[in-house]
Amino acid sequence: MSSIRKDPDIVIAGGGPVGLYLAGLLGTMNYSVLVLEKKMKIDPHSKSLGVHPVSMELFEEAGIAGRFLEDGIQIRKGTACINREKIGEVDFGSCPDPFNFILALPQYRTEQILQAWVKEFDSVEFIRGAEITAIEQFQQKVNVTYNHKNEVLGVTCLYLAGCDGKNSFVRQQAGIQFDGKKYPDTYIMGDFTDNTGLGPDAAVFLHKDGLIESFPLPDRMRRWVVKTDEYIESPSREIVEALVQLRLDHTLVHQKNSMISSFGVQHFLAETFHSGRVLLAGDSAHVVSPIGGQGMNLGWLTARNLADALKTCLDNPESADSSLQKFSKKSRSVAKKVAKRAELNMWLGRKRRFPLVRNTIARLIVNTPLQKKMARMFTMRGL
Repeated sequence: MSSIRKDPDIVIAGGGPVGLYLAGLLGTMNYSVLVLEKKMKIDPHSKSLGVHPVSMELFEEAGIAGRFLEDGIQIRKGTACINREKIGEVDFGSCPDPFNFILALPQYRTEQILQAWVKEFDSVEFIRGAEITAIEQFQQKVNVTYNHKNEVLGVTCLYLAGCDGKNSFVRQQAGIQFDGKKYPDTYIMGDFTDNTGLGPDAAVFLHKDGLIESFPLPDRMRRWVVKTDEYIESPSREIVEALVQLRLDHTLVHQKNSMISSFGVQHFLAETFHSGRVLLAGDSAHVVSPIGGQGMNLGWLTARNLADALKTCLDNPESADSSLQKFSKKSRSVAKKVAKRAELNMWLGRKRRFPLVRNTIARLIVNTPLQKKMARMFTMRGL
């Protein structure tokens, strides 16, 4: 094993949206950072979609909000329907300026923006095709071994941040327990040419057979998310088309389709977000339901807290332990709140034999002052 570079202050495992954002933050603080990402390129199949106001505020603080605004679609309200009947709206205009909207932007574009930003920092090095294979933690340092281009390499850092996803190698090697469960809820989603006439508005359709969500995308596309009875192993556009036609009497046949996928829903939370000099953020630390689109945004909130904690650790080492404990406690608390909100979103969208109670609650929410509270919840305020 040999080292080929100057040892950085921090190694970040994972160069997805959370790892990249953390790297950029640390770059603005002039710390030396090495990002090791296993994938050779950004996945072009979009997963996460919404960039929430709390995240736009973080990006504004970092000086990069404009880059997102150039490409995204500003969703300022969501139409609520029971079957095809409109029952009201959730208006994000009542939320604080200037980001009183949810920005719709495919995840691959989000990663491209963050990657370009990270590469502007001389103190940050980003390596793709690098897989971490071993971690050895000591009182004053962490040794990281990784494979890159069929070569075994090693680097020593002061702190290691695991942003390497729900199956995090870093978390497992640190011995941090990951507690949670899978929900019975399953979905299929696809991106189609927008033929709805909804423009920049989102729409939620509550149907007795299950939820359908519809979100605008750049380039005149629209995402459809459909509740299914079971996980669909081989998703196809024909399945999405059939379900949308059956529940909404809306046809997607002959529309351009750019993505189809199925997904289940899980909730997991690490027992702690740090163990010694190994730290966690993003899906490595918490997995919440994607319904409501808050998982990636939660990762950015955690990363912001982590960057502050690392600054304290590096600038005032005597305060490191208390700073990391505070980071873990605060971030776990926020993650729990987001998980509860995601569970409410799932509950509203589940299949119901007798949907009267659910429908009555939905009408109450969108036609009373509760609408403003729902808007705040959807935009991740009050965490």
